[in-house]
Amino acid sequence: MSHSLAGEPPAAGRRAAPLTTAAYSATEWDLLTGLPGRVVTVAAAPAPGRPPRGVAAGLAGLEAVAAGRAFDSDLVRAVVATIYARHDEPAPPTRTGWGRRRRGPAPTDPVVLLADCRTATRVLRRRADPADSAAYRQWVQSVAARVCRADPGGAPLSPVDQRLLDLLGVALGLR
Repeated sequence: MSHSLAGEPPAAGRRAAPLTTAAYSATEWDLLTGLPGRVVTVAAAPAPGRPPRGVAAGLAGLEAVAAGRAFDSDLVRAVVATIYARHDEPAPPTRTGWGRRRRGPAPTDPVVLLADCRTATRVLRRRADPADSAAYRQWVQSVAARVCRADPGGAPLSPVDQRLLDLLGVALGLR
């Protein structure tokens, strides 16, 4: 049973947030927890000049996200815990069925992903411990790398994949 800092149980139906999440607004936390999945989506999406991706790419991305549970970073572990907690809860019904409807650019738009990576980097620089910030940014980059390298034949990275990884590295402040 989770308890609040005051030693009382959390409000009914709510879990106590890890201390790591307290430093972020809800919007910032949604950005940080949504970014790894979006990286998988963009890296696995069909693109001109990229070999077609199969199920192996998506599975590699899921494994890379799950690998964050073993990171020596409270932030990365909290992000992974939040991702898994969200997937354990059923989505509310909408007019079109279960799940959320997304408005705006397609979830596979790399330009939007790179802009969000830059925003996340700024948020982390302002609010996170430098070691946690670096661990998070490296982890997100490693998620993309695992998806891009998921070719069962072991083929070298395509120029499109290498460019995506390079741009992600710059947007995440790693290069």
